[in-house]
Order: sequence, then C-alpha cells, then structure tokens
Amino acid sequence: MPRNIAEFRLIGQVGGVDQKEKVTFVNIASNYNRQVDGQWQEETLWNRVTCFAKCAEYAQNAGKGDMVHVTGRVKQSQYERDGSTIYGTDLIADSFSVLSRASAGE
Repeated sequence: MPRNIAEFRLIGQVGGVDQKEKVTFVNIASNYNRQVDGQWQEETLWNRVTCFAKCAEYAQNAGKGDMVHVTGRVKQSQYERDGSTIYGTDLIADSFSVLSRASAGE
C-alpha cells in the first residue's frame, strides 16, 4: 500500500546556525530566477531547518556560506497566542551534508 509523504530537498548556502540544547536551527538560502517586467532577476529565498540528533551534529559543523544539501519531512504546526491561532510549517531534517566549504575557494 502506498504511503502519503510530505518531504523537502534544499541545496543552498548557510546563513547562520543557531544551536540550542537539544535542537539546532539552520538558515539556508536558495536562489531562484524569476521574470519581473520582462527582465530576469535572481531571488533569494530563506528556509529555517530544524535538526535533531545526528543531523544536529552535522549542522553544528556547518559554517556561514557553506553549500549544503538537506532533505527531510514537512510538518504543519499550530498554536494559540493572544487568542489567535498561529499556523506554521516546520522543515525537519532527516539528512544534512556539507557539499563545499565557503573557505575552500579562498
């Protein structure tokens, strides 16, 4: 029987790593081209990825500007704040690899 999945794949550059006690958050920039008024422009989109366990260890070794490849699952979340329901989308890493170091080209 087929199963339902919600997954992601990111290849991009690390903008920052925020290490907490049991979790590490990584901000990753990916670039896309889009047309604006007939001209092609590059647009940078940022994603915040949540890493636990081994993925967190790998993420903690990544530095700003490193090119990384991350795959994982998408998780919808919601919580209440001041009487309003806040909805979010979490990217939970299942694999985290550094493809190249920012300092390698210097």
